[in-house]
Amino acid sequence: MQPLILASSSPRRKELLQFLQIPFESMNSNVDESIDENMRAEEAVQELASRKAAAIAADHQESWVIGSDTVVVLDGEILGKPINRADGKRMLEMLSGRTHEVYTGVAILFGKHSKVFAEKTEVTFWELSEAEIERYLDSGEPFDKAGGYGIQGYGSLLVKQINGDYFTVVGLPVSRLARELKVMQSDLT
Repeated sequence: MQPLILASSSPRRKELLQFLQIPFESMNSNVDESIDENMRAEEAVQELASRKAAAIAADHQESWVIGSDTVVVLDGEILGKPINRADGKRMLEMLSGRTHEVYTGVAILFGKHSKVFAEKTEVTFWELSEAEIERYLDSGEPFDKAGGYGIQGYGSLLVKQINGDYFTVVGLPVSRLARELKVMQSDLT
């Protein structure tokens, strides 16, 4: 396989991509992550994943490039990363005792070839007390995560149930990614 580049500096995505046991390097794409407010979440994550991958692929035509983006959606509203503590608290209060969706989009680019897809997982939170929310905010974990929580860390204590791929919630559906890469490679040989 040609060189592989992850268009992300996310430590979580780097860790997950290591499961594929393929050498790769990681590069931050620094793209504009604004989206049209009317865009559906599934479309938005695919668009952002494509932008990230394309930004890196432009200078690395001989490499496989993977871009990814994750959003949390509740009642049709995309919850991004909290801008401050009050915003994080608002998000956690909204998610408390409810089921929401997490979408992760992935774009795989190699030269003129591409595959873009999205996965969805439903996550149900326990009913959270104010003390639990404050304690989680005090951990500092919510502030760089979509929806204000990280399922792979302390945020796991908030989660009652998931329906779908756990790694979609973490930020990279590696099982589907592995299969899509395999199909693309076989189509090119």
